[in-house]
Amino acid sequence: MTTAPPAFPQARVCPHLPPPAYAELRGGPALRRVTTHAGQLAWLVTRYDQARTLLKDPRLSSDRRRPGFPVISVQVQLLTERKRQALIGMDPPEHDEQRRMFLPDFTLKKVRERRADIERIVHESLDDMLEHGPPADLYQEFALPVPFRVICRLLGAPWEDRDFFQDAIRRLVRTFDTAEGRQAGAELLAYFEHLVTEYKKTPDGAGLIGRLAGTGRIGDDDLALAAMSLLIAGHETTAAMISLGAVTLMENPDQLAAIRANPEAITPAVEELLRFQSIADSANLRVATADIEIDDVVIKAGEGVLIPGSLANRDAGVFTDPDVFDPSRDAGGHIAFGYGRHQCLGQNLARLELQIALTALWQRIPTLRMTVPAEELAPRPPGAIQGIDALPVTW
Repeated sequence: MTTAPPAFPQARVCPHLPPPAYAELRGGPALRRVTTHAGQLAWLVTRYDQARTLLKDPRLSSDRRRPGFPVISVQVQLLTERKRQALIGMDPPEHDEQRRMFLPDFTLKKVRERRADIERIVHESLDDMLEHGPPADLYQEFALPVPFRVICRLLGAPWEDRDFFQDAIRRLVRTFDTAEGRQAGAELLAYFEHLVTEYKKTPDGAGLIGRLAGTGRIGDDDLALAAMSLLIAGHETTAAMISLGAVTLMENPDQLAAIRANPEAITPAVEELLRFQSIADSANLRVATADIEIDDVVIKAGEGVLIPGSLANRDAGVFTDPDVFDPSRDAGGHIAFGYGRHQCLGQNLARLELQIALTALWQRIPTLRMTVPAEELAPRPPGAIQGIDALPVTW
């Protein structure tokens, strides 16, 4: 009797840990068949070395519109319907040309220049939370607004429109309804198309949008779509990592104490948190444009490939005791930000935000603790950026 390929992705039981069934997948072959949300058969990559090799392979396409692209969620399905793709769904040469336009805002030098501004945003958010609590919702009052304000400033998107942004983004990235998702996406895109038009009237406008609007280097439609995508990606992942990082640290008080005793320790601790959480499995999706032979398997042209960090980053052949949170380990080789051409454009910014936010959190609130056990926190559905939408705490 042939066993049906398992479904992928699967739901987390505890939001800061991968689904229990993933341990069995890691113990199997490096590439195996799975079934996607849309009922497709696709290849799942479970090992670190094979993941990095394939993420660099030019025969794998990121274009969501190609036949056979693995549809792992409603959100990916909506992307396959778009006539135009944002950066994450582009292939060369368009990808490389557009990435070069945005890169000046995300270089390590430019990000470091933002440190003081990020620190101010972090401490203002903590001031507000301390004024209103305890108790408090650490996600809604701190983890979410910090990266949201940072990415709005970087883009030049008005912070006063945050209620619209957050409502539309919630309807787009949390929905199980394609019609609701299409409507929310259309509202967001129309907003940014109007914003680009307004910025064209003002030379040297604010942020990335103001820098590029009207220059002729990128079309208005493409700039609006890019800004919308950067707004979503620039806060969703970091907000999830701040909240889940806080949960992981509260669940590991000895490691938290060691990090607090040595301010330098936050840098490797953040890398370990990124490896340990690996929240963005939905980013590393590909479809083969030609046959690829790897590890005695032939991936045929037109077949989908899933390369989740939650499996590769827990490869015991690369990371000793991978299911243990060890902030002293060298986790710098993780692929939480992807690898190769599509490695996350905002990784420098995300790292700095995490370092500043998690350091300030326990400097200001040393007795911070959850009011419910971690396993009672509600995880997000599979296919979305993994995280939580509420984190009740007190102090």
